[in-house]
Amino acid sequence: MTTDSFQRARERMVAEEVIGRGVKDARVIAALQKVPRHLFVEPALAQRCYDTRSLPIGREQTISQPYIVALMSEQLLLSKEHKVLEVGTGSGYTCAVLAELAGEVYTIECIEALQNRARRILNSLRCGNVHYRLGDGSQGWPEDVKFDRILVTASAAEIPHRLLKQLKEPGRLIMPLAHGSRQELTLAIKVQGKLRRRKLATCDFVPLVGSA
Repeated sequence: MTTDSFQRARERMVAEEVIGRGVKDARVIAALQKVPRHLFVEPALAQRCYDTRSLPIGREQTISQPYIVALMSEQLLLSKEHKVLEVGTGSGYTCAVLAELAGEVYTIECIEALQNRARRILNSLRCGNVHYRLGDGSQGWPEDVKFDRILVTASAAEIPHRLLKQLKEPGRLIMPLAHGSRQELTLAIKVQGKLRRRKLATCDFVPLVGSA
């Protein structure tokens, strides 16, 4: 596919899978239109990357489907004043979208090969507001940093305590929570030390790896 054909495929994806499924935030829509999703998958999968599906990226990990990335980004209510923690860099695609919307993005990945590849792609796209760390994302950022927003792109039965400690008030955290074989993408808002939770969608993420 040519650059123009990828652009047309991306415009179709945004029209059908983002706007067509109810995402209204103009900044989120613009970010999905701008970020070249095909760069974040293997060349053999590039023609499929603008469809409504997740795709494998190696090491039993996946790149999330476009609608879910757009939904999570919209529900975080991001601005350039915000500092965001992303747990699970993965392909780097969601990180690239966050970098368009937030002031600074701190992203943690436990698989070195995936982080190295994502970092190369993000650097090629001049995502200069991204900070990288290799390690256990369930323990949050190693330094004692507070975040306005936290996005966890892997599932667990409960939100790790360390992540909650690093979330400012009134901060927003989005994470897929597992209930047996079912997962619910959950928004948690921290207010006066307590969490207000709301289900956003059913989902299917890989499990969170880490000591928590």
